[in-house]
Amino acid sequence: MLAYIDWHTSPVIFEIFGFPLRWYGLMFAGAFLVGYQVLSYMFKKEGRPIEQADELLLYAMVATVIGARMGHYFFYEYPLLLSNPVKFFIDMVVPPYSGLASHGAAIGLFTAFYIFSKKRNIPYLYVTDRIVPTVALGGAFIRFGNLMNSEIVGKPTDVPWAFRFFNDLEHPVLLPRHPAQLYESLSCILLFLLLMWIWSLKKENTRQGLMTGVFLIILFTLRFLYEFVKENQVNFENGMQFNMGQILSIPALLFGAGILVYAFRKKTTQNS
Repeated sequence: MLAYIDWHTSPVIFEIFGFPLRWYGLMFAGAFLVGYQVLSYMFKKEGRPIEQADELLLYAMVATVIGARMGHYFFYEYPLLLSNPVKFFIDMVVPPYSGLASHGAAIGLFTAFYIFSKKRNIPYLYVTDRIVPTVALGGAFIRFGNLMNSEIVGKPTDVPWAFRFFNDLEHPVLLPRHPAQLYESLSCILLFLLLMWIWSLKKENTRQGLMTGVFLIILFTLRFLYEFVKENQVNFENGMQFNMGQILSIPALLFGAGILVYAFRKKTTQNS
């Protein structure tokens, strides 16, 4: 049995005229492209205009980048935001988007979907229920991109599937570590399959808020638990009982529980 897996993978796939094509960028783009196919499929099955899926994808792309970058600065680098707000605004629009907070992306997405639902006069939870499977699938892509980047690594361990990340610049001491990115990526795939199964049972007649509540509860419960085997992202977390990712997961989990209670108390379905 292997004691560990040596992970030498370069974050760069190849270069074109001096410009590197990176695995993370490919996974980031793939998350939207594949997610759009899933969303379009759901809209077609429910007889909704595909143009709405196109518009929703645009909302999701903008909200993900802005929300994730804002979340990174507000939750992890707030002093830098105060000292250099100009750099903060430049980072909102200029790639590469190094430093993306998933909790910030979630806030951005749910805000954008509210705006979309009001504009199109579609029930808010109908929109979120249809988008959360694609968000789960996108999370799988993003975490796999983190694995290819040798970032967001786990804590040292002696489990037989541990990875030694040779390109991890933040932790130069080469130790076998939990492949936390892989844990989260695989979990997101399973969550995606569960949500699609729930949707397939009744499609447009799915109980309003059910998928959104299940998504938030499972995703952020797992995020809270996975943080115990992950290295902290920033130094100020080292003295905390629960790190920032865990603290931010608690209100998201409670919000999901509230939506799930609402879903089972509400008698009407999502037809609109």
